Amino acid sequence: MDGIALLTVFVLAVFVGYEIISKVSSTLHTPLMSGSNAISGIVLVGTVAVAAHTESTAIFVLELVAIVLATVNLVGGFVVTDRMLRMFRGRDRKEREPRS
Repeated sequence: MDGIALLTVFVLAVFVGYEIISKVSSTLHTPLMSGSNAISGIVLVGTVAVAAHTESTAIFVLELVAIVLATVNLVGGFVVTDRMLRMFRGRDRKEREPRS
């Protein structure tokens, strides 16, 4: 594919992704984050695999940047998902007992 076709696919993917994510109800955000974390993990593994076979220095630097960004996205996604799941946990027994 030439550069214009790749850019067109990228722009359409960004537009469709934004439209889909903006329509998600708040009750589905936690499962969506979990799916997003899985996809980020796959991207991270794929980027590491591609970086292992790179011969060009410039492309290798871009792959390292992609690895760093995918790692930040993956870790941040797990942190946000954990915080969201904590909101649904029950209170401790001590907090539920009436205070005297």
